[in-house]
Amino acid sequence: MSIDWWSLGLQTINVAILVWLLGRFFWRPVAAMIAERRETAEATLKAAADRQAEDKAALADIEKTRAGFAAERDAILAAAQDQAETASKARLAEEASAATARASAASAAIAKDRRDAENSWSLSAATLATAMAGRLATRLDGAAVRAAFLEWLLQGIRAQPEAMRLAAAAEASLEATTATALDAAEQDRCRAAIGEALGGHPDITFTVDAALIAGIELRGRHLEVGNSWRADLARIGKELAHGA
Repeated sequence: MSIDWWSLGLQTINVAILVWLLGRFFWRPVAAMIAERRETAEATLKAAADRQAEDKAALADIEKTRAGFAAERDAILAAAQDQAETASKARLAEEASAATARASAASAAIAKDRRDAENSWSLSAATLATAMAGRLATRLDGAAVRAAFLEWLLQGIRAQPEAMRLAAAAEASLEATTATALDAAEQDRCRAAIGEALGGHPDITFTVDAALIAGIELRGRHLEVGNSWRADLARIGKELAHGA
């Protein structure tokens, strides 16, 4: 077998020219196109990655905002609960204070009503007792009773300061009041006894006041001695009323 070197050389030259033509007019544009598309794809992928990163960042912001909203909601709920508990405690304390005040006021009112009732009963009892004593005293008005009241009157006069007794003795006139009228002899005995107790001889005028019930009272500008059942009963009534 023989080799046609001219044909082989021509074919080699044709292949070289074809390769050069393909590299010149086909492979370079195709490679440039591929490179351009690769760059476009890479740019697209980069943009997608950037958008994904932005989306992740936005999602993180959203999650952070939601967490902030949740925390704020929890804080608001906690504050509202605390405020409600504080208001409830304040209301309960106010109601308890009002109840205590009402109970104190009721107790004070009950105590006042009790005191008023006791005072009323005591006053009624004192009034009744003095009235009964007054009626009983009217039966005892006699010479012995008048003598006893005269002695008590003299004791009352002697108990006064000496200057007051001397001033009363120097008066122009004294007034002696009895529950019943005295006869002339009894008036003379009373004048003498009163003058001796005063240390002088004053002019004494006798008057009658049945409201005294029993007794004798002496009055003047410088001296006044109350000595009667009326005065005693009034004093006892006051003591009973005050003692209640």
